[in-house]
Amino acid sequence: RLSCIRNNIWLASCGVLSSGLAVLSSFGLMLFCGVPFVVTVANAPFLILGVGVDDMFIMIASWEQSLRKKEKSSVKSLLAETYAEAALSVTITTLTDVLAFFIGTWTAFPSVRSFCLYTGTAFVFCYVYTMTFFGAVLVLNHKREQGNRHWLTCMRVGVSEGQAENSCLYNACCIGSCSRQPSQPEVEHPMSIFFKKYYGPFVTNKWIKLLMVLLYGAYLGGSVYGCTQIREGIDLRNLANDDSYVIPYYDDDEKYFSTYGPRVMVVITESVDYWNETVRLGIESCAQNLE
Repeated sequence: RLSCIRNNIWLASCGVLSSGLAVLSSFGLMLFCGVPFVVTVANAPFLILGVGVDDMFIMIASWEQSLRKKEKSSVKSLLAETYAEAALSVTITTLTDVLAFFIGTWTAFPSVRSFCLYTGTAFVFCYVYTMTFFGAVLVLNHKREQGNRHWLTCMRVGVSEGQAENSCLYNACCIGSCSRQPSQPEVEHPMSIFFKKYYGPFVTNKWIKLLMVLLYGAYLGGSVYGCTQIREGIDLRNLANDDSYVIPYYDDDEKYFSTYGPRVMVVITESVDYWNETVRLGIESCAQNLE
């Protein structure tokens, strides 16, 4: 925002920090419990960041909506209104994500099991930090705005004499707004106005609703057909880089040796005197019998 008071850079940064704290807490707890750390777990922070930032936007939107409805209310009632609006959707989102990843812990693959444990626990911590840490940050940021304080220095910003002669950039950075007026409470966001006045009436039109039903039916039919075409398995070539020497090896292996079936290996588990010719002949005889 072009206002040194309404600017919410620190609020957004604390939302990202909340996700980072969740990752650190979950990783620390899992490592303390002895859950093995595998390389796929390194992807978990990006998933947590996506959900954490989404929860942050929901909290901020609910807070600003409560602020417009109850502008002169106390901080307690504003925060209560915010949690009443945002906590339900944040809770449901977290529950579905946690359930999905904890179900993934039943897999037989240890690496996938570790990934699901780390990520599911991180979602739990992300929810806890959003409901506690980020709520406190919202209140502190609100008190800063109410005190007309600068977003960076937290110094009180006032209307100075002769500010009409100052540049727009100076006023936005040091006074409060580019309009050379003290910063005022924000009006409804243009995106909210768009969905309320235009998008909402558009999708509730009877012909649009019929089109939506038809599109969903086509999507559902395509999904069912796709499920019937899924083949279980893994192509090892997809695990290597496109320019890796492994790709031609698997291509030649499939071209020339796929008709022979899997290779069978025999392991001798006890000590053998390979220097003894009689033993060597016995091993070769055994190999011929297996062939």
